Amino acid sequence: MTQRNEHDEPRRYGFFQTIRTVAWGMLGIRKGGGHKEDFSRLNPVHLIVAGLLATALFVFLLIVAAQWFIGYLT
Repeated sequence: MTQRNEHDEPRRYGFFQTIRTVAWGMLGIRKGGGHKEDFSRLNPVHLIVAGLLATALFVFLLIVAAQWFIGYLT
């Protein structure tokens, strides 16, 4: 019988670490080697929620920027 140490499994990322990972991914400045480590540690639910929040924030900022630009021109 084999015992598993708590050091055998990598520690799971928390929600804010997942948000940081999604932000770096959206900016496109992640190293290739970090992807495997991230995917082994990410919680799928946190990843989905963080991705949806980041997308909603991006769309909101685009709308605000477009409205400001249109208002500036008129």
